[in-house]
Amino acid sequence: MRVLSIASEVYPLIKTGGLADVAGALPLSLEPLGVESRTLLPGYPAVMASLQAAETVLDLPDLFGAEARLISARAAGLDLLVLDSPALYDRDGGPYIGRDGRDYADNFERFAALSLAGARVAQGALPGWQPDLVHVHDWQAALSPVFMRYSDQPEIPSLLTIHNIAFQGQFASNRFEGLGLPDHAWWEALEYYGTLSMLKGAIVTAHAINTVSPSYAEEILTPEFGMGMEGLIASRADALSGIVNGIDEKTWNPATDTEIAARYTLARLATRKKNRAAIATHFGIDDDEGPVFAVISRLTLQKGMDVLADMADELVTMGGKLVILGSGDLVLERALTAAAERHPRRIGIELVYNEPLSHLMQAGADAILIPSRFEPCGLTQLYGLRYGCVPVVARTGGLNDTVIDANAAALAAGAATGLQFSPVTPDGLRQALRRAFRLYNDTKTWHQIQKQGMKTDVSWAKSAELYVALYQRLLGKG
Repeated sequence: MRVLSIASEVYPLIKTGGLADVAGALPLSLEPLGVESRTLLPGYPAVMASLQAAETVLDLPDLFGAEARLISARAAGLDLLVLDSPALYDRDGGPYIGRDGRDYADNFERFAALSLAGARVAQGALPGWQPDLVHVHDWQAALSPVFMRYSDQPEIPSLLTIHNIAFQGQFASNRFEGLGLPDHAWWEALEYYGTLSMLKGAIVTAHAINTVSPSYAEEILTPEFGMGMEGLIASRADALSGIVNGIDEKTWNPATDTEIAARYTLARLATRKKNRAAIATHFGIDDDEGPVFAVISRLTLQKGMDVLADMADELVTMGGKLVILGSGDLVLERALTAAAERHPRRIGIELVYNEPLSHLMQAGADAILIPSRFEPCGLTQLYGLRYGCVPVVARTGGLNDTVIDANAAALAAGAATGLQFSPVTPDGLRQALRRAFRLYNDTKTWHQIQKQGMKTDVSWAKSAELYVALYQRLLGKG
């Protein structure tokens, strides 16, 4: 089975969030199951610098007014098709936002070009290789199924994965004129309250839709989580499913991780204390008996960081310590920084993301706090499970699907792997923290929760099998 995956970012080449982790890890996990994947992504400078055995395989002389070519190459173990177009992608900012903090003015053209290149590959433009199926990720690749649907070429099956429905690729309606699509494609697939929505286009035209957790697939059918698209999603409910993400267990393995102060295994859990001490040194907090809560997150309202800011003083009063890694909303950054200034030996904060430090925090903190208002899947709690850093999470989306709450029944069965709470309010988080302190002070029970989390299969193996089954259904083989 040949699959063309189209994504705007792929770890470890370029990353801003979980989309990159999925786009980088899933093809490698599918390979042992007989799936030959090629991943199409933009030729950002960091991507171009990483390519091995690069060869031009297709010229695209006028792609939305830009010169472009497709390069076949390998990098990070992946088979890649890179859309090389300096006019579109050779920028010194991020993938979507410039150094001035604003979206690039031509983001529509940049990702319409990516989608059109993908559609052409899907329909046989690449000599010697044509996929059986196209798998597109989020709004940046979402026009590929649209171009395929309204082309005079044979249409092959397509799958849209929605990583976060809050990001819908909305642009002014006049952008439609440059797409070269028939007029009826506007009202059939792309018009969205007077604007053009790339994501809507794929929701309407893709043969199947999935999200990155079963709970999130159910949540986006509701007004609370559907971000205005719940009615549209409901109209495709028969094509909707959810498959939880996995993690790269080679990169995230406490037994081999070179980014942490002391490596350890389930059998040598006591070694984690050395990482805990290293966290205390890095953040300048006390290395005493109170539990260390870690936050590794974008500092946004979605992530519940306003609730955390409201509860930071109480967490310290309860006897805990808090270490924060991330950046985001300026108001929330200031609120959390102020909390750290009020409690200089109990709260530490670093506002520039630091990947090695995130490993150390998972390896040494006692618990990872994730008070998200919505969370399509989340990877941070999976890293926590893998590292014995007990997740304390909101009961939503993928957090709900991956963490087993330490209620009485789960504790009695030895199945608990963390704590869930709702609602995402100061009182909801307060009750969760009180539960966490009670469990932490019962050393035997806390260690049981840690160990059960570390035994949990958070790899891509099971999820990859589910993707293969979905692919086969789309191809009429299952």
